[in-house]
Amino acid sequence: MNMLNKKAFHIMAKPMGAICNLDCTYCFYLEKENLYPGSNFRMPEQVLEEFIKQKIEANDTPGVNFAWQGGEPTLLGIAYFEKVVELQKKYSNGKKIENTFQTNGILLDDKWCEFFNRNNFLIGLSIDGPKDLHDKYRVNKGGKPSFDQVVTGIELLKKHEVEFNTLTVVHDLNSRYPLEVYNFLKEIGSGFMQFIPIVERKAVSSTNVNLTLVSPDYKGNAEVTDWSVKSEEYGNFLIKIFDEWVRKDAGKYFVQIFDIALEAWYGQEPGLCVFRETCGDAMAIEHNGDLYSCDHYVYPENKLGNIMEEHLSILVNKPQQQKFGVDKLMNLPKYCLDCEVRFVCNGECPKHRFTKTPDGEDGLNYLCAGYKKFFTYIDPYMKFMANELKHERAPANVMKWAKEKDAGFPNMNVGRNDLCPCGSGKKFKLCCGNI
Repeated sequence: MNMLNKKAFHIMAKPMGAICNLDCTYCFYLEKENLYPGSNFRMPEQVLEEFIKQKIEANDTPGVNFAWQGGEPTLLGIAYFEKVVELQKKYSNGKKIENTFQTNGILLDDKWCEFFNRNNFLIGLSIDGPKDLHDKYRVNKGGKPSFDQVVTGIELLKKHEVEFNTLTVVHDLNSRYPLEVYNFLKEIGSGFMQFIPIVERKAVSSTNVNLTLVSPDYKGNAEVTDWSVKSEEYGNFLIKIFDEWVRKDAGKYFVQIFDIALEAWYGQEPGLCVFRETCGDAMAIEHNGDLYSCDHYVYPENKLGNIMEEHLSILVNKPQQQKFGVDKLMNLPKYCLDCEVRFVCNGECPKHRFTKTPDGEDGLNYLCAGYKKFFTYIDPYMKFMANELKHERAPANVMKWAKEKDAGFPNMNVGRNDLCPCGSGKKFKLCCGNI
């Protein structure tokens, strides 16, 4: 087959569609069940085989990663994913195959964890902090809390030495308790943390696709949900955790947004799609083989086609998808184009760009104030770490440097009129020397 514009891309696979054993209040995906009325929401074997075969063929890379999400993928059972591994081996063609698996942890048991360990699956486990914060929104279909079951799942992952990271949705409640969340995640053994801001809007009246939560491009009357994190609270949440991390935990614990920031300050393009200048290389596939532009854009207007009708290599390179990716840059308001932290933020995800700039221009990200506050705050620390990297020294040296900075650099040979060693660009006497 003639592959078009072969390139590396990421696809979030939804083999169980939106079906889940939890009923999280803030979940934007549960109601996507309404897009497929009458479906049994289980990716048929012929679709699964085509997806695995086509994804390996279409990625012109020595390794291919498969990301299994939902809904809740454990509902499919272990035998289903044993078939996944079998098909990956069949079509690998010498490429290294890796699997990530996102779960709420409820159904994890010894057999699941043995399977994950045996096949080197990386597990992403969703947990929102200590019990009272987690159970606020992460409940089962009967409205009962899920925390105890999730913690049991984590203990099983550790027992079977399964590599895992944690995904924490930052919402209106836990955003007020950053250190409680961060310290709790350390206590349960999370070495890599992702903090994902939840921002959703509800239509004031029903939409024509029978969905309550509106699409990112919705132009009608919509209101931000009560559970959504407020912009500045998210910025403060990140700053509080960063203050703790940069003085005690750098090099010991890894926080995704801190890593992404360091990439940007080091001169690289941020590795996470929401912070890249353009996007379009991270798509989502539904249980029936429908491919969509993005996990946050699973709407009829963003459907690229079906892999049973067109090869992935064609779908991912459609002009529609290329335009989707470039629009992220082209639709940035002037306020963002002129922003001093644009190099790391790039307007974040277009999904959140539904507010106006101070000049009244459309397209400002709802989380702008929080991101601007956070990225501005971490600037001197990031400059130091980037400089350490450039000189082949450990970025974790920032912990000692941060303590020196707190004290005004008493042990450094710096004159009052010298540039401040914090990297602010100001004279020392006007910056840290004036503490």
